[in-house]
Amino acid sequence: MRHVLAPLRAVALLLHVLGGILIALVCFGPLDQGRRNRIIGAWSRGVLRVCGARLAVAGAAPAPDLAATGIATGTNGRVVVANHISWIDVFALDGAIPCRFVAKSEIGRWPLLGWLVSLAGTLYIERGRRHAVAAINRTLREHLQRGETLALFPEGTTTNGSTVLPFHANLLAPAMDVSAPVWPVALRYTERGRCSTAAAFDGDRTLLQSLWGTLTADGLVIELTFLPPIDVDQSPTRHALADAAHGAIAAQLSALSR
Repeated sequence: MRHVLAPLRAVALLLHVLGGILIALVCFGPLDQGRRNRIIGAWSRGVLRVCGARLAVAGAAPAPDLAATGIATGTNGRVVVANHISWIDVFALDGAIPCRFVAKSEIGRWPLLGWLVSLAGTLYIERGRRHAVAAINRTLREHLQRGETLALFPEGTTTNGSTVLPFHANLLAPAMDVSAPVWPVALRYTERGRCSTAAAFDGDRTLLQSLWGTLTADGLVIELTFLPPIDVDQSPTRHALADAAHGAIAAQLSALSR
């Protein structure tokens, strides 16, 4: 039955992506960021539905970006950090909370999905280029000072969800610079209540293999647990901040797997 539904889900996903691109191209121009965020959130939840996945959110998520709606708050934004398992992580997080992602530039070159992610306002870092981190950090500071929510995957790569790799600390520096709280999010995939690797985009798996695994999964649930925010002013260094976020996520995932 799962493999019978998979081609139908694939067609529905393609149509949904094409529809999203059309909406972004036609409608985004005159809209403020708040209205864009609402469209992106609804569209991202639609991605999960057409793939046969369900989003389950626990914990207290950050408040919406008031600054992104044009309301002057006088406050800085926040940084959401999560472990990274699959290409669909982005849409799960965007479906739960409006945020602007920071991603490696390769994602912007993905067929169709990459174009759409770019239209949604993703910020890219060119790995391997000198001064790339300094340049992106200047940009991140500017967006945080506007009150936006930024989302990072500090592992720098994906896993199958069975472990959390050490977090890179460089992109957390802007949060410390402007005293923006860091919000850890524990992310995991389950099928019928058990941890699942169906959607994982790790190791030698290609994007198409991960996509097919997602479409053929049996009752796939994407679980997001928003953990208490970390006060960056209590962290002496960005490395200590990264370790604190990593520890919180790893502990939560360990507790859920018992």
